[in-house]
Amino acid sequence: MASRSRRHRAAHRARGGARRPRLPLRLLLPLVVLVSLAAMLMLRGYVHSEILADHRVRPPAPTDQVPRKILEGGPVIDTRGGRTEGLSVPDHSLVLTFDDGPDPVWTPRVLDVLKKHDAHAVFFVTGTMASRYPDLVRRMVDEGHEVGLHTFNHPDLSYQSTKRIDWELSQNQLAITGAAGIRTSLFRPPYSSYADAMDNKSWPVTEYIGSRGYITVVNDTDSEDWKKPGVDEIIRRATPRDGKGAIVLMHDSGGDRGQTVRALDRFLPDLKEKGYRFDNLTEALDVPSAMTRVGGAELWKGKAWIFLVQASEKLTGALVVGLAVIGTLVISRFVLMLLLSGFHARRVRRRNFRWGPAVTEPVSVLVPAYNEAKCIENTVRSLMDSDHPIEVIVIDDGSSDGTARIVEAMGLPNVRVVRQLNAGKPAALNRGLANARYDIVVMMDGDTVFEPSTVRELVQPFGDPGVGAVAGNAKVGNKDSLIGAWQHIEYVMGFNLDRRMYDVLGCMPTIPGAVGAFRRSALEPIGGMSDDTLAEDTDVTMALHRAGWRVVYAENARAWTEAPESVQQLWSQRYRWSYGTMQAIWKHRRAVIERGPSGRFGRIGLPFVSLFMVLAPLLAPLIDVFLLYGIVFGPTQKTILAWLGVLALQAVCAAYAFRLDRERMTHLISLPLQQILYRQLMYVVLLQSWITALTGGRLRWQKLRRTGVVEAPGGGGAVPRQRARGDDDRRPVA
Repeated sequence: MASRSRRHRAAHRARGGARRPRLPLRLLLPLVVLVSLAAMLMLRGYVHSEILADHRVRPPAPTDQVPRKILEGGPVIDTRGGRTEGLSVPDHSLVLTFDDGPDPVWTPRVLDVLKKHDAHAVFFVTGTMASRYPDLVRRMVDEGHEVGLHTFNHPDLSYQSTKRIDWELSQNQLAITGAAGIRTSLFRPPYSSYADAMDNKSWPVTEYIGSRGYITVVNDTDSEDWKKPGVDEIIRRATPRDGKGAIVLMHDSGGDRGQTVRALDRFLPDLKEKGYRFDNLTEALDVPSAMTRVGGAELWKGKAWIFLVQASEKLTGALVVGLAVIGTLVISRFVLMLLLSGFHARRVRRRNFRWGPAVTEPVSVLVPAYNEAKCIENTVRSLMDSDHPIEVIVIDDGSSDGTARIVEAMGLPNVRVVRQLNAGKPAALNRGLANARYDIVVMMDGDTVFEPSTVRELVQPFGDPGVGAVAGNAKVGNKDSLIGAWQHIEYVMGFNLDRRMYDVLGCMPTIPGAVGAFRRSALEPIGGMSDDTLAEDTDVTMALHRAGWRVVYAENARAWTEAPESVQQLWSQRYRWSYGTMQAIWKHRRAVIERGPSGRFGRIGLPFVSLFMVLAPLLAPLIDVFLLYGIVFGPTQKTILAWLGVLALQAVCAAYAFRLDRERMTHLISLPLQQILYRQLMYVVLLQSWITALTGGRLRWQKLRRTGVVEAPGGGGAVPRQRARGDDDRRPVA
């Protein structure tokens, strides 16, 4: 039986019923974060009446369809169960009502005055405000006041369908339940006034409201405090004539209510002396309370709503703080890059500038290679054109594609091949160091080509005995594709402009693996290349700083490298870089509290690297998040102008970087698209790196598939080889 079941499953898979591929975790987690963020922002927009709000107000209409006893009756309109009744409060009884709250500034002050004078009132709260400030609703109930509905988003209900009316009521009720654990049967329509103002458009709404179990409450006297006419005028308008009872309309939200609070503080004691009582509505009418306690699922549903709204408010607040942080970081970084990179360029381009005595002695060039059969010949031949004496050591790290045989078959002088079992790039570089003849060692990748002057330019800074390592100018050789063009912008602007800045600050974080040079006498005391992190180039650079060596940038030491050409390859590379950088920062964290050169780097370099290479890229998408939020919810024009301002600042920096590197400006055409799409990809990669780091995950080395499209440069620039038709190796890795 079991055997038959297994055969059935095998047959099912053979017919195409194989298990569906699952969404990779690296995509699932950022997708969940993105969807959750979007949902929270939508909720925030809804609660702040930025979506689904209707601000139309209907002009007065005829009143011939409104029952006479409603027009001539009291302000408490009861249409429940088919009734048509207007009730009034007794003489010398005042019911103070406050609309549009609760407000975090003015409602507490109103409540304080009411408590001071031992008075009760009715607060007609909107769902938006009750959801945002539930503690104030709870205080109203606890202090003996009544709470009524004033819709969720404050629309004129005469324009709305019965479905929308039900939604406004239920959402308003949900917010009150979540805030104070009660239900209420009191309702006041937005934009309402006196009973005799009921017309043919508002009356059907009042009837429908009654059919849903609510009593409609309008008013007898309107203080018109929203006009801010002055304290005396508010008191005059709120005071009924001849000792009659009244429902008084005031506001505790919607603007500056300072006059309302001051008027209330005089109004209450003055009318109490005249024999008036200040009760809530059901106390004045001597009927059971309009509020009932809620329990069970309904209560928890309300609490869940309040929790989500509060979470969206806190999240938005955190995002605003994050936006302020990223804005400060972006602007600070751009200003520093513009100032310091310009200073660096002027310094090193002076006619009389010298690092020290010219470096003419031979150097060793280490080329670690793992399955670089498509690239290695171009790499080695570019070195043979070098105008500086070199020896080349190709360290074959257990390649299975004949990389070592290709180099050996070239039969070039001063080129040696060292073979080892696959052990990783750091081990290959250390093996090369052990076989190098000279003190100055140049390191490059197996997919990179040098210009004839690259080695000479790269080693000249070693004329300064304090220099322990030199970073070269890595450039993208395959920039004919859109992804390649985006990386070209990133390399010129983000990497090389940064390196100029870090050179001046004395805290260069990374010697690029594609083009860098070291003193063996500097590397050996720190143990050579470490495999503790996935970013061995960053790790070793930080270790050199801590050992007291200077690390500088040689702008004319150009190397042309093959950048990833598919999203998946780019993802793999940047995931490793991001995670490795985090590992290196964590590994060298003690430098922050140490003394001497290590402490100087720890208190200057590590914060810069953490802010500009980890935190800033992680927060950068907030600019685009608020762009979308502003376009959808407004103010659209100001949002677009602000985003264009940031883009213009980036464009200025990019143009300046291209000018310094003598690059053609035409590549900057794709800069806006890069900022919209490419940055989001980098954000997701960095987010995945954070998740890996926080969960204690381990990331293995990820080898990128190469195509060999970058050949030795001719005439001072890399010349990409034309693609062969049908070249399958250029397809994304599956």
